[in-house]
Amino acid sequence: MAILSVDLAHRSWSDLGIVILDRVKSQTALVDAYGAAVKPGTVKCEIIRFTAADSNGGPGSFGLGRQSASPVDAEVLAGRLNHLSNMRGIRAIVLNGPQAWKSGANGLEYARVSERQLNTTAKTGLPGVVAPRTYRAFAEFCMDVYDGLCRRGWRRLSTGDRAATLEDRVLIESCPHAAWKSLGLKPLCSKRRARVSDLAEAYAALNTLAPMSCNRPPNHDQLQAIVGGLPGLAIAERNIAAVRIVGNPPRRKQGHWREGFIVLPLPPPGHGNWLKSMRWLN
Repeated sequence: MAILSVDLAHRSWSDLGIVILDRVKSQTALVDAYGAAVKPGTVKCEIIRFTAADSNGGPGSFGLGRQSASPVDAEVLAGRLNHLSNMRGIRAIVLNGPQAWKSGANGLEYARVSERQLNTTAKTGLPGVVAPRTYRAFAEFCMDVYDGLCRRGWRRLSTGDRAATLEDRVLIESCPHAAWKSLGLKPLCSKRRARVSDLAEAYAALNTLAPMSCNRPPNHDQLQAIVGGLPGLAIAERNIAAVRIVGNPPRRKQGHWREGFIVLPLPPPGHGNWLKSMRWLN
């Protein structure tokens, strides 16, 4: 069962990382973007490019615009993600961005439980409060995307989903930086600092743990969407042993969504000793 994974961005459509992840189930004659044969069990990564809506575009269109540097409208993006999911029969969307504010009763001053457990750099406090303060516009944009999808029939991952069922269309929050660490790999450096060699090294390390094929070499945003989407694919496959879920379930209180789970991938069994010997972990 395919899933959609999105590395969210609000300043420019060109900054979005959007991939469809699926598992190759039978022998194919295909090769990936690097010329390697695609074998059964491989994670197939289809990179999708969205652009800003042009004069003929709208909430239900995608990949048709010309102004990729335009700011992203949360409602338009939610419509396009929903439309793409409907076209592909996708029932799980993984989003890299906060889904809610913190609960006033979680015992923490400035963070959700999931953010504290993962020690994330940015944190969402009570409604309107974030750390650092420059994070607020992005945090509110992300929550607007979640809400826009929920108005279209999606729902946030809840406690009942720990059994790894996708009877409904589910929204799953990811954290790529923590996902790399959860797999035992060096987190990808910032987009501003990342060189082509850094992307190649990170992709090679990830490919060793989870063999995959891409329809084109992924850029920074797309690679973040790939690693962040792996636990969503595991949930879709009902492979809960490959998933770590942190935080508290989402709840609606005083007109705002609070808390919510962050989901991380786990390395395949038997990779522990190999990971300890990796040079880039030292």
